[in-house]
Amino acid sequence: MLKQLHTKWWKVLCVLLLGYTFIYGLLVEIPNVALLHETVRNLFFHVPCWFAMLLLMLTSLVYSIKYLRTGKTKYDLAAVALLRMAVTFGILGYLTGMLWGNYIWGNLVSWITNDTKILGTAIGLLIYFAYFILRGSIEDEEKRARVSAVYSIFAFILLNVAINVVPRLTDSLHPGSGGNATFTVYELDNHLRMVFYPAVIGYFLLGLWISSIIYRMGRLNYLNNNIPIE
Repeated sequence: MLKQLHTKWWKVLCVLLLGYTFIYGLLVEIPNVALLHETVRNLFFHVPCWFAMLLLMLTSLVYSIKYLRTGKTKYDLAAVALLRMAVTFGILGYLTGMLWGNYIWGNLVSWITNDTKILGTAIGLLIYFAYFILRGSIEDEEKRARVSAVYSIFAFILLNVAINVVPRLTDSLHPGSGGNATFTVYELDNHLRMVFYPAVIGYFLLGLWISSIIYRMGRLNYLNNNIPIE
């Protein structure tokens, strides 16, 4: 990301993919999936939010490890910028999921406390909220970056346990959990596949784009405060 901040091709690709997702995603012919019906179109908006969140968190983890290996401040700034967007996509995933749950499961909020995958995601997001609180409580720049990098490694592991391991061992309303059909059952139709995969890529690129802006703002803040950036 740091070397590609000023290139334009991936930003153009991001705009094209998002435009394709929002336009074609609302017009494409979809299969008649039991219970879901027309609401299956939310597959193009809700699920990519979670995929983008996980991909951004994984990218942030890579930069955190790079910081621990090199001690370069730019990697810490990149890691925190990516996590800000990852958490934002997590919140958007919750909001779109609430709308979907209202039509599929019959209630806007009660299923939040009855589904292990949703509870696991909530716990994971709270762990990352604590990450930002921890960063704000440490004044020393080097110590803050080092502690944050170590914390993010454990946070990513705990998040994946909460959303990918525990739900498979218990009952869940989501596909692939609690004995339910896997996600690919809803993805096999070519019409859905033609929109879903570009949506995931587009959302991820959007997250990288905004993260790069946050990163540059962080650099400017450090430079204005005469904090060296390697």
